[in-house]
Amino acid sequence: MQSFRNLATGLAVFSLFTGCATKEAQPETGLDQSPMSTMEPVAVVADDSADTPLTTGSTDTARIASTAGTASTSGIASVDAIAPKPAPITIPSVAGRSRKDSIALVSAIRAGAKDTRWPVKGPALLPGSILPAKRIVAYYGNPLSKRMGILGELPPNQMLARLDREVAAWNRADPSHPVQPALHLVVVVAQGAPGRDGNYRLRMPDTLIEKVASWAATRNALVFLDIQVGLSTVQQEVPRLESFLKRPNFHLGLDPEFSMKGGEKPGSKIGTMTAGDINWTTRYLANLAESNNLPPKVLVVHRFTRKMISGAKDIQLDPHVQIVIDMDGWGAPWLKYDSYRDYVQAEPVQFTGFKIFYGNDSKRGDPVLTPSEVLRLTPPPIYIQYQ
Repeated sequence: MQSFRNLATGLAVFSLFTGCATKEAQPETGLDQSPMSTMEPVAVVADDSADTPLTTGSTDTARIASTAGTASTSGIASVDAIAPKPAPITIPSVAGRSRKDSIALVSAIRAGAKDTRWPVKGPALLPGSILPAKRIVAYYGNPLSKRMGILGELPPNQMLARLDREVAAWNRADPSHPVQPALHLVVVVAQGAPGRDGNYRLRMPDTLIEKVASWAATRNALVFLDIQVGLSTVQQEVPRLESFLKRPNFHLGLDPEFSMKGGEKPGSKIGTMTAGDINWTTRYLANLAESNNLPPKVLVVHRFTRKMISGAKDIQLDPHVQIVIDMDGWGAPWLKYDSYRDYVQAEPVQFTGFKIFYGNDSKRGDPVLTPSEVLRLTPPPIYIQYQ
């Protein structure tokens, strides 16, 4: 078994790319600094165009009003004069937000409100189901790397204290959904080199999982084990974690960004998983939960482009597994809102999640999104992940 020092070196050596919010951005191998994709641009709806007036209603809210209809010079009434004007939507006012951010948030709110498929008509909830009664707030990363996320960026006591503050903030923002804290550990890390078996991934030792589990125990927190398969498969990687997944507070995450179906090196392009991959994982977790009399498992699947999940409409639900599609990209608020609308809200699966990057979301001067802003999305994300 490699030492922690050698594993940390392995994580660092293959950090080949630095992701950024550009059309040709590449993700950092093994670091999941996921860029927002702009390969499929989103047009803002007409009534939220740049001509729409934006006014501040109070120190706490800003209002986007719809453009009023006007009469045409040809004597034919405009569309706005005929159709009923959408009701104004009130959104939180945060210093540093652009007009484009506000318009994108309103567009995402309206798109979700019009979608009659939400909430998803899934299987009846079983005893012990976490969602949707509680909201999960998770800290993501790997203790062997300060670049993979907040879980490894700070010493454990400081990291947990900061998680406590986020939990309190989300509880204040939405008391109707008490927060369940979680630690989200990347336990299979995609690599820029093939390794001994040629699968371009590095498996973490059980001792590291136990370390994170011990931190979680101090907060009665859940533990998510996250998998970046590289050239491996979920069928190869999930079963080896069974002894941990048999524990009631352990759950699973899948990262299609680093699932390289065509044999490419992780980081050379954004990867993909199929509905079949997700359905196999769901069946595995469901059988595990049912045969061991466990409460339902939560399965988090990352997504920030359409192609990261192939055939989302074919994903099958099971009462023993609660599936979260997590909007996992970084960038300006408007880009995150548009991606949530297009890749999570527009293709309903079951529950929704939203990732917030402390560093990458604010690297261009944007304030980190607040709970009150994220909660205005429709449907409101029930799983929140900080990296």
